Amino acid sequence: MSEQTKREWLEWIKAIAIAIALAFVLRTFFFATSIVEGASMNPTLESGERVMFNKIIYYIDEPNHGDIVIIEKPTKNYVKRVIGQPGDTIEFKNNQLYVNEQPQEQTYLNEQSTAGTRDFGPVEVPEGRYFVMGDNRSVSKDSRNGLGFVSEDEIIGRTELIIYPFNQISLTK
Repeated sequence: MSEQTKREWLEWIKAIAIAIALAFVLRTFFFATSIVEGASMNPTLESGERVMFNKIIYYIDEPNHGDIVIIEKPTKNYVKRVIGQPGDTIEFKNNQLYVNEQPQEQTYLNEQSTAGTRDFGPVEVPEGRYFVMGDNRSVSKDSRNGLGFVSEDEIIGRTELIIYPFNQISLTK
């Protein structure tokens, strides 16, 4: 093998090693993927979709109303929407969500999303906790039933992008 061929091989190996190391760093510290399981986030996200989430955002900011977040629990991860921040009062009555007694416009929902949803609250979100709900309110396991209030440490990222199936690649809303 000539000296030039050896150098070319060495350059290719270096480039591949750098690409793998960069991918590892990005995946470990900045972005990761999660699969949506179940119908609790319909119509925004559907079961089987793979989403990319931003892992670093909540080191520099806090979860905001409307963010779609990944919640890490011992048994599995959940994808839910932040409805209430610490200190907020949450109430759901007559198919209307109220945060701090103000009706919330939820353009991401449709009539089927809230059909059959029972009234809930009012409840105050404790300090250091968040109130989350699925967009398919009638079937979602969320802060109303099962998940309870979610601590900031359990929120491991904000969904940014649907990456699979490929024909549905889009930003999450």
